Amino acid sequence: MTVFPKIILSLLAVLAAAGGHGLDRKLDKALRTEMKCVRTLVCKADSAGRLPRTTDPSGNLVLVGPHDWTSGFFPGILWELYGLTGDSTYRSQARKFTGMLYSVPEMKNTHDLGFMVFCSYGHQYAADRDEESKKAIIKAAESLYSRYDEKIGLIRSWDFGKWNYPVIIDNMMNLELLFEASEITRDFKYRQIAIDHADNTMRNHFREDFSSWHVVSYNSDGSIESKGTHQGYSDGSVWARGQAWGLYGYTLCYRYTRDPKYLSQARAIADFIISDPRIPSDHIPYWDYCAPDIPDAPRDVSAAAITASALLELCGYCPKDAGGRYREYSCSILASLCSPKYLSKPGRNAGFLLGHSTGNLPGGVEIDVPLVYADYYFLEAIGR
Repeated sequence: MTVFPKIILSLLAVLAAAGGHGLDRKLDKALRTEMKCVRTLVCKADSAGRLPRTTDPSGNLVLVGPHDWTSGFFPGILWELYGLTGDSTYRSQARKFTGMLYSVPEMKNTHDLGFMVFCSYGHQYAADRDEESKKAIIKAAESLYSRYDEKIGLIRSWDFGKWNYPVIIDNMMNLELLFEASEITRDFKYRQIAIDHADNTMRNHFREDFSSWHVVSYNSDGSIESKGTHQGYSDGSVWARGQAWGLYGYTLCYRYTRDPKYLSQARAIADFIISDPRIPSDHIPYWDYCAPDIPDAPRDVSAAAITASALLELCGYCPKDAGGRYREYSCSILASLCSPKYLSKPGRNAGFLLGHSTGNLPGGVEIDVPLVYADYYFLEAIGR
C-alpha cells in the first residue's frame, strides 16, 4: 500500500489553510483516486507499447506514439506520483515510459520538445541525475536551437500552414528546457535564445489588456506578417489555454533569470485572468473567453490546471498581498477540479483523472474529453 509522506500531508494542510476550501481532504481524495486510475493507464499503455493522450467520441482510450506532442506527459505523471508518494513503483514505471521517448530529442521538425522531453527526461534528471537524461535534455535543446532564426529572434513553431514563420504562445513552454540545458552545460547560447524568444513574444503576442494572440507569424526580415488564431474562436478572441501557457511561460522565465520584466508580465497576465468577468464562478474557463455560446460552451479543464500550477509558483515571487491573491485563486481552481463535476471515479474516463477539457474545438477534435496534460498539470499543482 502506498503511504503519503508527512511532507505531502503538510503540503495539503498549507494549501487548505491558504485557500480555505478544505483542500486537505479533497486533494487527499484526488491523489488516492489518481493512484487507482493510473493503474489502468499503465496496464493499457504497457501492453500496447504506446502512451495515453485522451479518449475518442465513444469514450475509448486513445494511445499515441513517442513522436506525438503529448508523449511526455504520461511519464511526467508517473514522475509526479513518485515525487508525491516516494513509491519506487512509480519511479520504475516512469523510467520505463520515459525510455520510450529515446528518439524524441533528435527531432528537429517540432517545437514541442519542451513538453515531450522536459516533462519526461527533465523529471528523470531531477530525480536521478543520470547521464541518459542529461544527454537527452542537451540534445533536445540543440534540436530547438536549430529552429531559431537570428534575424527574427524567435523559435519557429510549426512547419505547416499558410504562415511564413509562425510562432504560437504555446512555444513559451519550451523555454524551460533551454534554460535548464544552459545550466547543465554552462553553454549560454540556449539561455540567450530563450531570452530572445521571451522578449519578442512579450513585445508582439500581447494586447494592451494582456490577453494573447495565439499565432503571430513573421516575415523573413522579422516584421510581422499576421496575428491571429488556430485553435481559438476568432483572431481577436482569447483562447483560454493560450492565456495559461503565457502565464506559465513568463513565470518560469522569472525563475531562471530573476529579471523583473518577466515577473511583471506574468503578474499582468495573471491579473487579466483573475479579473476577467467571462470566467465562470468556479474558475474553470470556457475553452475561449469569447465563445459565442457561453454559458453553454465547453470548458477547458486543462487551461484551469495549467493556470493553477503557474499561480502556485508565481505567488512565491510576489509581495504578500498579491501572492495571497494568486494562491487563493489557485486553491479555488483546485477545489473545483476536485469536485464530482470534474474529477473522475476510478474506472471512468478510460483511466484519466479529470474530464471536460477541450483540445481543438475549431478543428473538431478533443471536445469535452479528458486530456493527459490536464492530469499532469493538476498533479504538478498539488506538488507545488
